[in-house]
Amino acid sequence: MCGIVGILGRGPVAEQLVDSLKRLEYRGYDSAGVATLEGKHLERRRAEGKLKNLEARLQAEPLAGHTGIGHTRWATHGRPTENNAHPHATDRVAVVHNGIIENFRELREVLQNKGTVFKTETDTEIVLHLVDDFLKQGFTPAEAVKATLSQLRGAFALGFIFAGDDNLLIGARNGPPLAIGYGEGEMYLGSDAIALGPFTDTVAYLEDGDWVALTRTSAVIYDKNNAGTASYAGYVAKYWFERLSRVPVEVDVASEFRYREAPLRKGDLAIFISQSGETADTLAALRYAKGEGVHTLSVVNVASSTIARESETVLPTLAGPEIGVASTKAFTCQLMVLAAIAVAAGKARGELSDVDETRLVHGLVEIPRLMAAALATEPQIEKLARDIAKSKDVLYLGRGTSYPLALEGALKLKEISYIHAEGYAAGELKHGPIALIDENMPVVVIAPFDRVFEKTVTPRGPRKRPSSPWSRSCCPTWRRPSRRWFMRFPCSYWPIIPPSSWAPTSTSRAISRNR
Repeated sequence: MCGIVGILGRGPVAEQLVDSLKRLEYRGYDSAGVATLEGKHLERRRAEGKLKNLEARLQAEPLAGHTGIGHTRWATHGRPTENNAHPHATDRVAVVHNGIIENFRELREVLQNKGTVFKTETDTEIVLHLVDDFLKQGFTPAEAVKATLSQLRGAFALGFIFAGDDNLLIGARNGPPLAIGYGEGEMYLGSDAIALGPFTDTVAYLEDGDWVALTRTSAVIYDKNNAGTASYAGYVAKYWFERLSRVPVEVDVASEFRYREAPLRKGDLAIFISQSGETADTLAALRYAKGEGVHTLSVVNVASSTIARESETVLPTLAGPEIGVASTKAFTCQLMVLAAIAVAAGKARGELSDVDETRLVHGLVEIPRLMAAALATEPQIEKLARDIAKSKDVLYLGRGTSYPLALEGALKLKEISYIHAEGYAAGELKHGPIALIDENMPVVVIAPFDRVFEKTVTPRGPRKRPSSPWSRSCCPTWRRPSRRWFMRFPCSYWPIIPPSSWAPTSTSRAISRNR
């Protein structure tokens, strides 16, 4: 597992790059290297073996550039030699890479037919030459990276610097984690928060499909897939706002919202959900909403981010840096903040009594205990995971607030295992998805003991349809009825509001981050 570091600094960065790489030694490596921008041209220093060999090289041939990238390599394609060590570079661009480019052979053949000469045995070099080829065609660095990413298949985290541009560092993630560090007049990129620890305690993680253009004063994140974790948090919050405060809510993916020119009423509230607070589409949606005269509130993990600075009100999630490959605590912290807003809105509007508020807050306070109890089922979860790992497709089902959770569960399985998974509303099972279920397809049913529990577990659709032996329901004990598995977790009975009190009266809007 390779390690990546990038720095836009205020002074020479070569020593800082090596110090950060030392914090990534736990990943294992067989060679290392750094590249910096010296004036307007790129210079590299690389070495086989341990970082002390690279340090010796830098002592003999120092680098003074203020912009640079570094890498520790664990050889997968090509021998552990200095020639195969990262960063790879041309006269225009340098790149570091963690992961595997699965289609590098066919891409390599295309470029070789155009006259490109390859100098290493690595899959990474294809990324280098694709970007370089677009630069030669007149693309800007950001345009060249975007065009390149659209051609790549596989799992990768990438870092780029460019000749002649001392104030640009581009990173991209599709699988392996990649973190952004925010400094004072400096910006950082790293494989994890540990690598960035000496420089900053303000860190945000890219989501799968994201790529970011960093300058010393800004981070602009671009999203490849335009959907995901934060939007699902928005969908859960929609249910809560409408039930607890009688406020109708629309949820939009930011990349779509900004282009459909939705009519907004002055005095409405737009809520923007973003882990990093720097997503380009979400920022554009925020500015559109402000231009329409609506109030703006952001739910972000980075309180110093652009979205936070440009919002009227900021509610930080205080999740801290995300260490895992997939966003997990960012999602749960977003939900906690949104739940607190929904309760506060319900109380302020007179829709919740003091007793209702106390019960709901007690339910939120209980969540850490319930999460700990759920984690105690790890042996059973591991057994399930080993079975599901053999599958090619997985279906997630849920009703009510469990429907967006089903979407999030499917997303996480795809991000971590690369198993195809889809989430559906349980009531829509009979409208198509049921035709895909056979004895080999796991079905994960999220069914807490709530007001729609019976509807969720009651069979629907053709009675003669063979049931999958894989069905799972997240509901406290194990039982195995005929050909079905049920896994039960402790549940929080939240929200506890009589259904008769649920009726919308005014407008709010939740605009969610494209994750």
